[in-house]
Parts: sequence; C-alpha cells; structure tokens
Amino acid sequence: MYFGGRTDLACEALELEKLQQLQRHGIHTDFERLEGLEVFSVEISSAEGAQRLGKPQGRYYTLELEQGFHYGREQLSRSAMAISALLRRCLPEPLPDSVLVAALGNPDITPDAIGPLAAANVLVTRHLKQRGVSGFEGFASTMLCRTGVLGTTGLESAAQIAALCREARPAAVIAIDALAGNDASRLCRSVQICDCGISPGSGVGNDRQELSRATLGVPVVALGMPTIIDAASLCEGQAVESMFVTPRDIDSLVRSAGKLLGYGINLALHPGLSLEDMELLLG
Repeated sequence: MYFGGRTDLACEALELEKLQQLQRHGIHTDFERLEGLEVFSVEISSAEGAQRLGKPQGRYYTLELEQGFHYGREQLSRSAMAISALLRRCLPEPLPDSVLVAALGNPDITPDAIGPLAAANVLVTRHLKQRGVSGFEGFASTMLCRTGVLGTTGLESAAQIAALCREARPAAVIAIDALAGNDASRLCRSVQICDCGISPGSGVGNDRQELSRATLGVPVVALGMPTIIDAASLCEGQAVESMFVTPRDIDSLVRSAGKLLGYGINLALHPGLSLEDMELLLG
C-alpha cells in the first residue's frame, strides 16, 4: 500500500508508488488531450491494485488546467467543457434524469470551501421540473445539498446525503469536495473526477463515512480540486507533522474553482446549455 505522503489524487499515488508492470497489478493508465488540456487517467480494476495505491477500484481522471485559467472567459469555457465531458464518462449511461449534487466542506475555512462555492454555481431544476415550468423540458432534474461539516452540524455528511437519497431517489450523486495533494504545482491547478465516490477528509487524515454506491445505493461521482499539501512533503526531515500548506492567493483561487466546477456540472447534466445561458439562469 502507498504510504509516501497524503494525497487524494490517484495520479500522484501512482507516481509515488513507482509501480512496475502496472497492468499485472490491475492498474491501467492513459494520457489524452481534451479541449486542448492534458488528462491523465488511472483505472484500478483489481483489489491488489486498490491496495497498492490506497484508492478504491474505479476510474480516475486528472485534468490539468491552464496557468491562469480563472483569468479569461475562453479558458473558463474550455476547462468547463473538459470537466463536463469527464463527468459524463463517469455518470451512468444514458445520462441520469435525476441527480443530487452534494457540496461537501466547510464554507468558513477557505481551502475547504470549494464545495459550498461550487454550489452557488449549480443550476437547480427539480422544483421547476416538478411544476412543469416551460423551457426546462430538456434539463435533468437536479437537487443540491450543502452538508457542512460534522463539527458545525453534528451530522455526518454521509448520513445527510443518505437520507436525501431515500427521500428524493436520485439516479446518481455528484459529490464536490476540496482535496489534498502531494505536488505543490497541482494545487488549484488540477481537477480529479472519479466514478467510485469519496471519503471526505481522507487526504488530511480525518476520514469520515464514505460516499459510494455501497453506502448510498446509487452511483457516486466525485469531483474535486487539491487546495492543500502536507507540509512534510515540502520540508523533509523537519518537525512539521499535522501542518498543511496552501497557496497565498487561495481566496481568489477557490472562488474561481467553485465557478469552474459548478459550470462543468451544469454542462454535463444539461446538454445544449451554454455559458451565456448559465449566467442568465444563475443571475
């Protein structure tokens, strides 16, 4: 199993593990370009591979964003389109007509606020579909919950989402969360999308109840961006246990990331939607 440093990114676990003969262990990798952006994929198809990388079996896509992706409309559009395409690969086919988007994280802690910030950019349509509002016939029925964190709600995120799944019966769940990385160059520059769910807090050694098909009864796609790195990865040999580092401009980066991830989800769930449409509807 991988013990080299805390990371939620499968691609980093793979790099740190330095496995030989990957396919023999049920680990398959690939590289491609999507909307002009680099995408590295890891598929873990065996229990042995999952144990060696410390990640559940499934498909993981890491999208590398452009430097300054948050500065231009064109960069935002390309990045959101790439995220939407990867989300569709992870969602069931045909595209689910009912999806619960779960925004994880603490809005009062900046590096952990990506989920709540993304939630503000997710187009919610379930109530409109139920009322038969004209113009939303081709949209998926989307619901949204902001779970907060155990320390402020007293409730596990997984318990809240499980209750909503029992009540609203979505066909799939998309969970958004901030991640931990092991490479400073990927902080707020990479997006990971996987089809095997997520264990909130695992990257910082604070594992909560997992969100997965096994616990919720529906497919769970996880979407996130690394915002912190274990200080021990940067300062080898120094006493920096339980310390984490984040970019100095984290405030603006997480706001941009929230908009990007929210837009990517909208494009994935509502085919034919444009950035202009989203800006009008989200107002």
